Amino acid sequence: MTADLIGKQVKVLDKGWIELVDLLPHPLTGVSGDLAIVNAARVSFMGESKGPEKDKKLLFYLLRHRHTTPFEMVEFKFRVRAPLVTWWQWVRHRTFSMNSQSGRYTPFEEGDFYVPDEWRKQAASNKQASDGVVENTTNDDLTAKLLDHYARGFALYEECLQAGVAKEQARLFLPGFSVYYTWVLKVDAHNLMHFLKLRMAAEAQYEIRVYAQAIYDEFFKPALPWTAEAFEEYVLKPQA
Repeated sequence: MTADLIGKQVKVLDKGWIELVDLLPHPLTGVSGDLAIVNAARVSFMGESKGPEKDKKLLFYLLRHRHTTPFEMVEFKFRVRAPLVTWWQWVRHRTFSMNSQSGRYTPFEEGDFYVPDEWRKQAASNKQASDGVVENTTNDDLTAKLLDHYARGFALYEECLQAGVAKEQARLFLPGFSVYYTWVLKVDAHNLMHFLKLRMAAEAQYEIRVYAQAIYDEFFKPALPWTAEAFEEYVLKPQA
C-alpha cells in the first residue's frame, strides 16, 4: 500500500537513514502517482483514465519520447540523515528544494560521524573516483586512527561549548566531511529520475550511491511501479 510508505524510514550507511515525509498525490486521494502522470498528460481531455492497459501504454510513451512535464506532477518529500561527504554532492542537484539542519542552533552529539566499512583505493584511471579496497590490515589501522581523530575533535568541541564559545565557532573542531546532518528534501518525479540515473550509476561515489539506490528501491519503485518499469527500460538500460 502506498499509504504505508509515508513515515517509512530505512537505514543507510552506518548511522544514516531516509524517511518519506509526504507524497503528492497523497494516497488518501485514491489517485496513484502513475495515474496522476497520465491524467496530467490528458489534461485537454479532463484527465480521465482509459483503463490500466491504455494508461500504462501512454505513460511508457511519455517517458520513451521524453515528454517529461507530466512526471513533474508527482512529488516526494524526504527527511534524510547523511554525512557531509554525501551532501557535498547532493546539493549539486539544484532541482531539489532543500532545508538543512544547522550546527549553529543544535549541538552535535558524540556519535555524529561517519565510519566507513572499508577503505577504497584511488582509481588509477579516474582522478575523482575509487576502485577496489586496500588491504585488511590497513583498513583496521585507518579505522582506529579515524575513531581517535573523531574522539579528539569532539572533545575539543565540547570543551569550547562548556567554555561558552558559540556553537557556530565550536564546530570548527569537528571533522567536517564526516559529520552527519539531517535535511528535508522535496523533488518531483522527473527530476528525481535524473538524480537516480546519475547517482545509482557504478561510477557514482559509494556514499551517495547507496542513498540513491535506497530511494529507488524503497520509495520510488513502490510509489510509481509503472514509471519505475519505464525508467528501467528507457532510461537505465543502454539503448541500441
